[in-house]
Amino acid sequence: MAITQLPPVHDCAVEGCSYNADHECHAGAINIMGGAEAGCATFIDISVSGGLPTATAMVGACHRTDCTHNDHLECHADSIRVGPGADPADCLTYEVA
Repeated sequence: MAITQLPPVHDCAVEGCSYNADHECHAGAINIMGGAEAGCATFIDISVSGGLPTATAMVGACHRTDCTHNDHLECHADSIRVGPGADPADCLTYEVA
């Protein structure tokens, strides 16, 4: 999959994240981590705004091999949503295969 084909982060409802600006993720790309929840590994809660001024983040890597959208550690959803779940920033598009 080419970088330009990676799914975008359609919406981010995590108000405390430094990459969030008006519900848009401005990180260059995010990673979804494995473990108990499908958390956004790029989430950072500090007072400094980060990321690119006009970019919408793409899903760089997904470590959730049990997700129906995951194929060879890459997300194949059309887009994803990130928001509060069990953790402050979870992939809300995550679906168990």
